[in-house]
Amino acid sequence: MFARFKPTWMLESIYDLTPGDLRKNGIKVILTDLDNTLIAWNNPGGTPELKKWLEVMQAESIPVIVVSNNSRKRVAKAVSPLKLAFVSRALKPFSRGINEAKRKFKLKNSELVLVGDQLMTDVAAANSAGIKSILVKPIIETDAWNTKINRFFEKMIKKSLIKNNVISSTWGHSLDD
Repeated sequence: MFARFKPTWMLESIYDLTPGDLRKNGIKVILTDLDNTLIAWNNPGGTPELKKWLEVMQAESIPVIVVSNNSRKRVAKAVSPLKLAFVSRALKPFSRGINEAKRKFKLKNSELVLVGDQLMTDVAAANSAGIKSILVKPIIETDAWNTKINRFFEKMIKKSLIKNNVISSTWGHSLDD
């Protein structure tokens, strides 16, 4: 019933994602949500851990591209210090933003993964676009007002997915977990 919300993998954090795991799965590019996946929605500066993870990805020639539903101005301001490419107004759960990234950066479905903290937007968009997805725990427990509505429904969906053995109730620390 809720198959469109099934992530390919579930990780505790985006920082658990390693170049080795990506290569083993044929992934060459990371598409990532912004708020509560890459940065805390209310702390756009990012953390030292984020900066270190981005340095590792850059050193390994793995591009990280932000695909966000936020406005161009909001995303540009957030990713500017991180020097990341981005697609704004992605319209997730639709595949528009992912398809724009694929065209803009000349990417194939098999080379991509979308990392996000929401089943109803990020995972649904990845599945709609035909790419792999990684659901991560939100960085912080609080959300912007508009996300709180999604979280309410997401709890019910997640409970059903776990009950029907579609997803695990535990978070992994690698793509092999």
